[in-house]
Amino acid sequence: MNFAPLPSVDAASVPADALVVDVREDDEWAAGHVEGALHVPMSDFVARFGEVTEAVAEGRRAYVMCKVGGRSAQVTQYLVQQGIDAVNVDGGMLAWDGADRPMVSEGGSAAYVL
Repeated sequence: MNFAPLPSVDAASVPADALVVDVREDDEWAAGHVEGALHVPMSDFVARFGEVTEAVAEGRRAYVMCKVGGRSAQVTQYLVQQGIDAVNVDGGMLAWDGADRPMVSEGGSAAYVL
């Protein structure tokens, strides 16, 4: 079987107004995340799939992110199989932080990647 390469972008190329879907767990999210991102942990993803389909309803592209890109690659593949325009963010939150992209935390302390 031939599989198409997984669509991906580097963190610096994600548009400022993009729909970022963060699939990390709650403790990782609390430490630091992209402001305005949709948080759907990979462990809850299938159960909460409707939240994602609602968010992309206007034909928006989903930029899927985890810490380094492994979990988000699996979720991106799943979304693409469901016919959703989704791309994996290469390098995840570590690359986002490395590109000096803005992050926020829960509780207002300095955001960091856990």
